Amino acid sequence: MEPIQDEIPGLVIQTVRQPENQAATIQQQFAEFHQLNPWVLTALEELTSDYVARGAERVGIGMLFEVLRWRYLQATAGSDEFHLNNNFRSRYFRLLIERHPEWASKFEVRALRTD
Repeated sequence: MEPIQDEIPGLVIQTVRQPENQAATIQQQFAEFHQLNPWVLTALEELTSDYVARGAERVGIGMLFEVLRWRYLQATAGSDEFHLNNNFRSRYFRLLIERHPEWASKFEVRALRTD
């Protein structure tokens, strides 16, 4: 039985690359991860744009992460594991709002607890 795949228009799935220096701060790890995987932000932007266009009043970065994980796994085969660190949620949220200030009222903002 062929798996059903939900496509994200225009999204090109790429291999996730992990930072080598795991002793760094969360912010340093995020900066390196983001540099290695710029497509993650693009995918989150596309998901958010689609969700807002459908009339969403609130958007959760956790929900977006889970949708991205699900769609990524649906779109790939093989033994590669998808590692999207939950510690990066707040950093991606802040990038989304920086690039799309019109979405600020759609997300709940909390203070960062770590660097």
